[in-house]
Amino acid sequence: MNEDHPPSQESLILGNPSFGDVTADLVRHLERPAGRAYWVLFLIAFATLMLGVALATYTMVTGIGVWGLNRTVGWAFDITNFVFWVGIGHAGTLISAILLLLRQRWRTSIARASEGMTIFAVLCAAIFPVLHLGRPWLLFWFFPYPNSRGSLWVNFRSPLEWDVFAISTYFTVSLIFWYVGLIPDFATLRDRSRGFRRRLYGFLSVGWDGSAQAWKRYEKACLLLGGLATPLVLSVHSIVSMDFATSMVPGWHSTIFPPYFVAGAVFSGFAMVITLMVITRVALGLERYITAKHLDNMAKVLLTTGLLVGLAYATETFVAWYSENPYERFTFLNRAFGPYAWAYWLMVGCNVVVPQVFWFRRARRSVPVLLGASLLVNVGMWFERFNIIVTSLSRDYLPSAWSHYAPTLVEVGILMGSFGLFFTAYLLFLRAAPVVSLHEVKYTLAEEGPPYAIA
Repeated sequence: MNEDHPPSQESLILGNPSFGDVTADLVRHLERPAGRAYWVLFLIAFATLMLGVALATYTMVTGIGVWGLNRTVGWAFDITNFVFWVGIGHAGTLISAILLLLRQRWRTSIARASEGMTIFAVLCAAIFPVLHLGRPWLLFWFFPYPNSRGSLWVNFRSPLEWDVFAISTYFTVSLIFWYVGLIPDFATLRDRSRGFRRRLYGFLSVGWDGSAQAWKRYEKACLLLGGLATPLVLSVHSIVSMDFATSMVPGWHSTIFPPYFVAGAVFSGFAMVITLMVITRVALGLERYITAKHLDNMAKVLLTTGLLVGLAYATETFVAWYSENPYERFTFLNRAFGPYAWAYWLMVGCNVVVPQVFWFRRARRSVPVLLGASLLVNVGMWFERFNIIVTSLSRDYLPSAWSHYAPTLVEVGILMGSFGLFFTAYLLFLRAAPVVSLHEVKYTLAEEGPPYAIA
């Protein structure tokens, strides 16, 4: 073993595979026809997507009056879903950029899927504010450009306008980062394919020849993109939180929201990464490359961010009491004991209580426990956004303006459609590219142990 990695240290790759074994294992599902289970899952996801498309079209044709919004609760399911999906996409950039810059080798086997998850989640997030406009065909009004309206420009002081720039930048950088990381693997697939697939992968690999100079430039590009993406980890969800924090609504007007939202985004994002990785690991037989060590580390991140989220909940409650502001106090009492108390305690149970199981090493390495806990965390994080938005708006300053919000079947169907879009895109990705980076796994092998055979 390498002196930097003593035998007592747990390996990130099991079984000492050769480089040829790595390539064969990680592209096997691409070179074989998809199985029946894959097509069943794909048809379910695609059918759910089509349901969402139909209901979104119905909403655009009819108007957002088909939703359960009222004069008090103007933001509800749509903005809840928007913040939820932006948070899901957060962990991809964290794993790709920050862990890359920190030289954390355990990111190797999960980075590719998490980067793809970021792209798909941001696409899902973009649906909801567009529909919320009521007139989505006027979306271009959000973008500054020379126009025939003279001096009519967007309001750059609006946090909603900040969302447009932050999320479009986040999506662009994440997409470039994801694609650049795929180039060496596309070249490998090019060399193993024939006919149309060879031409397609040849186009996507942009002439990659695997020379030392190409690898040198590739590594510089990855570090540069990692440096550009790192501030986005903190900025994107901080800006989303300012949609709320810059208002004067009780329960929103808080300086804790930016770090609180960032921690929550990493929390929910890692929960979705665990869900995808656990299922992918079993379905594709990748236990050799997505090991118990990877799952253990992701569970530790989930536990840490869960503690931060719990601290944020406690801080909000303390500030509401200590400030002696009657409106803030009422907001938090209303959340805990009002008509939406069931949603509040479900949020606390899923986000604070459930992650405590990961104090135990056996739980961190148990696939059923990881899958169940990650699903519950994402349920809890959705209800966190629901609690922030709906409970604060439903009972504001004036009791005469109070109202109760309940979603309609149209809103629930569009939410289901967004999950259909996410999983349809992920399943297509599984058939187009290696879900685990070939070259990064080989680099990890070279670092961990003795020289391996290339073929």
